Amino acid sequence: MILGRDMRPNRMFSAVFVLWLAICSAGASAGSLAEDKQALRDFLTATPHGRGLNWRRATDVCSSWTGVTCSADGSRVIAVRLPGIGFSGPIPPNTLSRLSALRILSLRCNSLFGPFPADFANLTTLTGLHLQFNSFSGSLPLDFSPWKNLTALDLSFNDFNGSIPASVSNLAQLAALNLSNNSLSGQIPDLELPNLLFLNLSHNHLNGTIPKSLQRFPNSSFSGNDLSPIYPLTPSSLPAPVPVPLPPSPSQVPRAVTMRKLSESAILGIAVGGCVLLFVMLALFLYFCCSRGREESFVSGKGSKGYRSPEKAMTGSQDANNRLVFFEGCTFAFDLEDLLRASAEVLGKGSFGTAYKAVLEDSMTVVVKRLKEAGVGKKEFEQQMEVVGRIKHENVVELKAYYYSKDEKLMVYDYYSQGSVFSLLHGIYSLSIAPSILLDCLVGKRGQDRIPLDWETRLKIALGAARGIARIHIENNGKLVHGNIKSSNVFLSNQQYGCVADLGLPSIINPMVPPVSRTAGYRAPEVVDTRKASQASDVYSFGVLLLELLTGKSPIRVVGGGDEVIHLVRWVHSVVREEWTAEVFDVELMRYPNIEEEMVEMLQIAMNCVTRMPERRPKMPEVVRMIEGVRRFDSGNRPSTEFRSEGSAPTPAQDAQAISTPH
Repeated sequence: MILGRDMRPNRMFSAVFVLWLAICSAGASAGSLAEDKQALRDFLTATPHGRGLNWRRATDVCSSWTGVTCSADGSRVIAVRLPGIGFSGPIPPNTLSRLSALRILSLRCNSLFGPFPADFANLTTLTGLHLQFNSFSGSLPLDFSPWKNLTALDLSFNDFNGSIPASVSNLAQLAALNLSNNSLSGQIPDLELPNLLFLNLSHNHLNGTIPKSLQRFPNSSFSGNDLSPIYPLTPSSLPAPVPVPLPPSPSQVPRAVTMRKLSESAILGIAVGGCVLLFVMLALFLYFCCSRGREESFVSGKGSKGYRSPEKAMTGSQDANNRLVFFEGCTFAFDLEDLLRASAEVLGKGSFGTAYKAVLEDSMTVVVKRLKEAGVGKKEFEQQMEVVGRIKHENVVELKAYYYSKDEKLMVYDYYSQGSVFSLLHGIYSLSIAPSILLDCLVGKRGQDRIPLDWETRLKIALGAARGIARIHIENNGKLVHGNIKSSNVFLSNQQYGCVADLGLPSIINPMVPPVSRTAGYRAPEVVDTRKASQASDVYSFGVLLLELLTGKSPIRVVGGGDEVIHLVRWVHSVVREEWTAEVFDVELMRYPNIEEEMVEMLQIAMNCVTRMPERRPKMPEVVRMIEGVRRFDSGNRPSTEFRSEGSAPTPAQDAQAISTPH
């Protein structure tokens, strides 16, 4: 009994001790999160930055702080993603390095400089480190062993020098390594990285030969260096063996001979295939040239036998309403006969018809859109033309006139001498000599004579097009839909702003869109019938246009001889998901300094627009405001954007003053 009484206090002491340990453990976890929060605030306070962050002391770091991700139990900060914030200067010591549970750190597209932070060796749990597009300098760390968990390392587009440390081989989990566009020198170490899937060491000052362990990667991974070419090791490069008077068996045939035979076969196959391809392209060229000639003569009033041209239809018809209808305020002074006598040049063929450049006898130049078969009657057609013709906006290509008869439907616009965004981006000006699938195959190779579009112009194109689409969406009691937004329907004004054309056609024209075509790449996933496009699908198409401006790539590319179709939206999603955002942007934009932040912001806007769920996409007035926020037009060569979004229903006169882009 005495022994029982003695054990009772011991049990109470044990219970109290366990409770105390639990409280201490909870306090330690909270303290770790508090320390992470303080480390982030110390970094923010000590590092100049252009954009504000909502890192307030009173808010929850896990749920409220931009760019911060916590563990599932909310006990530690495990990811910090702050691209394009405008950070400048060196990374302050003893700040980010205190985030001992950090797995992903992304500070890409800022203006950080100085040496690689030595105290990053404390971040032993890192799996992804993304410091590309900064100005870090000095040598790389000699010892990479602290980051044995790294799977992605991107230090590209900095000023690192010195050699590539052999200790990189210690990163056994590494799947992606990008050290391109630095000033690294010396030989490439033999990196035994079995899990490495992506490698880019291009545009450095490396020399010597490519190690055998890395020869599986393409030449583009090593371009822009002074590396010796790699020759395959063949028996012919070895000392000649002593001849043996025995006939060689098939297994003893020298490898070089086998390789030569294979090479000859490959050359013969390439030659035959090239001849066939040349013949097919020549046949296509002749066919479409003949087709173009027939259409040009048709527009000129010389229709083919058995088909009545608009001129004959007009002169032979007793219907006085079959005439060229001009809209109020139009200063054009010509009639249908003048238009039909004009010399015509095919500008392009689209889903809804063919566009011609027509030069009248008085040297006036207009664009005539010859529509395909209409899916509605004359009354519905004219009603839609009246809706479209009422829109007067600096960023909408104005419909000047139209013509309707049983056999022909024509629309007349102003001519934009600078061409479409498609031709400026891809350098393909004549769309009349190639079918859509062949065109999509060729889009991957830009025209050699084209002048690259600078970032300033691309921003203006995006802003102008967004304002134009927003204006379209408030017409017809806020129900009008463009329905065919693509780069070939956006033109440049004299002030380099984007102007949207070809609106309102899907509801009245039956389009002919091949399954694999550039136009299909702009179509929102919910749109099965183009006649049922919505304003939300317009936002999606505009998002694809933004991605096209950012990447320089066509919305759909056919590669591998037609075996593979690459959709731009899916490709961008995959790249961004792997934290390789820098790989998205057009290489032509890399020459312009201090635009990384703006490009990243525009990419985020585009990704919001191409969200799969229509209800989650922003409205066009909101898109306009977001784009206006990307560029603070505060310098002398940047026009003002004091533009009220269409959500507040401005008048066309207010819009004209805001954009200042006369046709």
